[in-house]
Amino acid sequence: MTANSNGTQNGHHARATVLDIQQRRAEAGKLLSGGVATVGDSSRFRGPQSGKPLAKSFAHHLSSETKLRKPSKLKEAGRLLKNKPDIISVAGGLPPSENFPIENITFNFKNPNLEEKNGSLSGDQSHLSATLGKYDTKDAGADYDLSIALNYSQTTGGPQLTRFLTEHSELVLHPPYADWKLLLTTGSTGTFETLVRAYLDKERHDSVLTEAYNYSTVLETFRPQGIKVFGVSADDDGLSPSSFDEVLSSWDETARGARKPHILYIIPTGQNPTGSTQSIERRREIYAVAQKHDVLIIEDDPYYFLQLGPYEKGGSIAEEPKTPEGFIASLVPSYVSIDVDGRVIRIDSASKVLAPGSRLGWVIGSEEILQNYIRVAELSNQVTNGFSQIIVWKLLETWGHEGYFKWLAKIRTDYTRRRNVLLDVLDNHLPKDLVSWVPPAGGMFVWLKLDHSRHPDFQKRTLEEIEQEIFEEAVNQGVLFARGSWFRAEPDTPAENIFFRLSFSTATKDQLTKAVQRLSAAIHKSFGL
Repeated sequence: MTANSNGTQNGHHARATVLDIQQRRAEAGKLLSGGVATVGDSSRFRGPQSGKPLAKSFAHHLSSETKLRKPSKLKEAGRLLKNKPDIISVAGGLPPSENFPIENITFNFKNPNLEEKNGSLSGDQSHLSATLGKYDTKDAGADYDLSIALNYSQTTGGPQLTRFLTEHSELVLHPPYADWKLLLTTGSTGTFETLVRAYLDKERHDSVLTEAYNYSTVLETFRPQGIKVFGVSADDDGLSPSSFDEVLSSWDETARGARKPHILYIIPTGQNPTGSTQSIERRREIYAVAQKHDVLIIEDDPYYFLQLGPYEKGGSIAEEPKTPEGFIASLVPSYVSIDVDGRVIRIDSASKVLAPGSRLGWVIGSEEILQNYIRVAELSNQVTNGFSQIIVWKLLETWGHEGYFKWLAKIRTDYTRRRNVLLDVLDNHLPKDLVSWVPPAGGMFVWLKLDHSRHPDFQKRTLEEIEQEIFEEAVNQGVLFARGSWFRAEPDTPAENIFFRLSFSTATKDQLTKAVQRLSAAIHKSFGL
């Protein structure tokens, strides 16, 4: 993988370390819980931002819906509680905690501080345990308890988990402008849908740019809302900056039937479905084009910590760095790390690093951008799941930042091993004169390209028909994969290639071998070999 610093734009601002975070916490003292529905204001937990510029205003990008939205009066009233801790509130409809039937939660979890042997943790302390009580803040002096987590909360999320994730984001991302913030969300998909409502308008004929092949769920979110999607060509390093610039520079509203796009949606790491990971040089080039054309970048990055090492058949997996700082340095920097304008909105998630069922994520952007995000979110999903917040908070606080980075390193190694298994199987069992692929540098997927020109019927049938035939035969053979056509940004234009997406995230080596053998048989049958 490519390692790089965050560049000269913000290199003169000292990067925080885990030790800095620990010292800052010690100086700040105990985090007062603040009671029910306390605002999780991430600006409380940022380190010194002196010398950094403020983000630019991007209010002109807002949708008409968001421009008309006013703050929720009940949520605004709840924020008054933080300034008057002894105030008696009879304003909200908060159920009494006595009526919550769950008195405590005890759970066990892995200890990332122990070395693995033969793929499993060893030692008497291979697992840790935690118990969350209903009244821990009152009875045990804790920062957080079930009486708070299971009640209504602010749309920002609670301060407890917000603090940890703000510190974590500062360590990893090191944003180069001062007024960046973080909000808890209900996962990546919900975050994305809220951003679509906040910044895109059917009535003004808005459109979006993205990679020519992208996550099908995202594409399915745009279309029913009347937002046109236009694909930008990509290569092995991801979206092409020159194509991105050319599309915007030559934009014809009449021919396209849409306004010039002001949003770029992008998955820069382990792109879904292609598996490509953009280098830092590529990210800087794309960012410069976004600046030139005043485009906001939605950086959806759930695979960020699954940046996999280089692949060599039969080769070993590189040893992970021993320190948090070493691990961070091994990552290609995020778009947030080079965002001097505050034009990047980063969607992050616990789904790929902890558990997708938590439906827990967070969004990072400028204070202005996230304030407008809140206007939509507080009247849609309203709050982030309280069970998820308190369990993930307890898990991460027990691990600490150093332990969390060790966990991220462990799962990165695991996904590297899984990827290597699938690549070995593909090399052994697929007809390489018909199928090609590039070893992915991140994520969970391998993107296969079929040489359709060698198909006996390719002059007589559409590529979609050939793809469909292979797909159906593969299912009959006993293997299910994702069809490339499902991910096309512009499905109404003629396809130029046939692609298949295979995941290496779950199946065992034996299952992957059988799956690829069955896929190979389906390809051979379709090609008449």
